[in-house]
Amino acid sequence: MAIFFIIAAVLIRVLSHYDVIPHLANFAPIAAMALFSGVYFNNKKYALVVPLAAMLLADLFIGFYNPWIMASVYGTFLLIGLLGIWLKKHKTVPNVLGASLIGSVMFFLVTNFAVWAIPHSIYPQTLQGLLQSYTMGLPFFRNTLMGDLFYTGSMFGLMELVMWLTNKRLVNKKA
Repeated sequence: MAIFFIIAAVLIRVLSHYDVIPHLANFAPIAAMALFSGVYFNNKKYALVVPLAAMLLADLFIGFYNPWIMASVYGTFLLIGLLGIWLKKHKTVPNVLGASLIGSVMFFLVTNFAVWAIPHSIYPQTLQGLLQSYTMGLPFFRNTLMGDLFYTGSMFGLMELVMWLTNKRLVNKKA
């Protein structure tokens, strides 16, 4: 299952990057995968490594960028994976929705801060520059929210449906 998700995420990211799949900027499955992995993978290492592996493989095709910004992106997905591990024992629809929203906000705050904080940033190293970085990131934040909610709903919904159908089938076989 981990390999399937890595391949699917890499394909979505790479094909979207090259406009093979129409998409909005930042409308991506990686944060949802990080939450999903934390909840459904039994091995915590896999839960944390799967989204990062998908990012790294896609970045091999797409290209690398500023190492500080990359570290903030990868680090945020690691934190979202940890949020998913917490969610495993607290899985309810409101908690999944809340975790997805928290992940989106965390990604926005951390990565836009990194864009502002890097040396030679396009934003001045002032409070006004930081606010400008966040303001300019708002359209991407909207897309991040939509993508995270879409992919989280799709992944969790499909998994729960499969688990429900599997349990129903097992109960019917026993009866």
